[in-house]
Amino acid sequence: MNESVLIVGGGFTGLSLAFDLVRKGVKVKVLEADAEVGGLAGTFEVGGQKLEKFYHHWFNNDQHVMDLIEDLGAKDKVRLRATRTGMFYSNKVYRLSTPLDLFRFKALSFAGRVRLGLLALKARRVKDWKVLEKLSASQWLRDMAGEEVYQVVWEPLLRGKFGEAAEDVSAVWMWNKLKLRGGSRGSKGEERLAYFEGGFKALLDKLVDYIVEHGGQVITNSEVQKLVISEHRIIGVETSDHEYKADIVVLTTPLPISARLLCDHVSKKYLEIINRIKFLANICVVLELEKSLSSTYWLNVNDPTFPFVAVIEHTNFEDVNSYGGRHIVYLSKYLPETDKLYSMSDDEAVAYSLENLKKMFPNFSPGWLLRATVWRGKYSQPIVEKNYSQLIPDHSTEIKNLFINTMAQIYPEDRGTNYAIREGRSLARKLVNRQHY
Repeated sequence: MNESVLIVGGGFTGLSLAFDLVRKGVKVKVLEADAEVGGLAGTFEVGGQKLEKFYHHWFNNDQHVMDLIEDLGAKDKVRLRATRTGMFYSNKVYRLSTPLDLFRFKALSFAGRVRLGLLALKARRVKDWKVLEKLSASQWLRDMAGEEVYQVVWEPLLRGKFGEAAEDVSAVWMWNKLKLRGGSRGSKGEERLAYFEGGFKALLDKLVDYIVEHGGQVITNSEVQKLVISEHRIIGVETSDHEYKADIVVLTTPLPISARLLCDHVSKKYLEIINRIKFLANICVVLELEKSLSSTYWLNVNDPTFPFVAVIEHTNFEDVNSYGGRHIVYLSKYLPETDKLYSMSDDEAVAYSLENLKKMFPNFSPGWLLRATVWRGKYSQPIVEKNYSQLIPDHSTEIKNLFINTMAQIYPEDRGTNYAIREGRSLARKLVNRQHY
């Protein structure tokens, strides 16, 4: 392959694509709009260590990221740990880390606990996800586990995650979540998750270093504002201060951003295709506390009066000493960008968060707060509707040698770094073996 490739977006998709291309001797440039690479896996500094802006971990069966780490010679940097999970329901925290915890989950009847325990096993028996495409997650969960389990466990989580779109979410999305979580258990039934020594920033740095050492370029603070197209063929892109030429361009930006770049160059029908998939935004309040809230890493919130769908105490997963002794808590909420919480000022969002956190943890004092940071992602979660496979655009576009490779094309799995890596590396193989196009 002799063509030069320009990749728009320096998240894990773009960097994984660049990684495999430079290994084949391809001339590659990556343009990232932000000051640092990473996208939704970007980081900031806490206690002398880089921490993800939005909570991140890997499951122990996330093979694509593990393969990439091995190719980088960094397998020894992976840390695998058992974690404690739970649920806040009816003003009480229930531990739900092991089969024994499920047996003690008195929010459900005994029969309900059995149905909930069997659900993951039933999900793993589904071999052809296509049979679920016409079903909503809500109907499938009712059929699989019963009305009681749905109302106590799944309906609050679906509504907390997707809001008004909850009834439209595909059973495929829910099936994959259950299958993935069920497959990441240890020998005693405990969930085992993985992290990278030094955080995701350390892995991103290794990727960038490899790309640069092998002749590629990774250029930050370079937001693409215009596509340069001649005779319906891509020849480059323009930023505010530079024009970059390339034989092939790959957009790894969210579909709405890609649509804005493409709107003057493609048909109305094609624009309708890439604008059809809808997204939720995310607001994530990161609290740095002098004390721990609890011993739980991941606490699902099954209470519609609480504004966040999960409370993730990261330092019950990664050692608190990694962050100068600060206890790290993520409060996360997916929501439309028009939602009042999303449009609050940072100070308002923090005050609102602390007020609600006090209701959940009566011993918590706002005086524990050392620092709070608020992060927002406008296109954080594609809404995976029924028959979603029919909505996904191809990697090829109407413009010759211009491709799109985004989180909205990850299916039947949900978006995440493991599958972003898979999609980036998959497109690299196709570009190298050009007869696919």
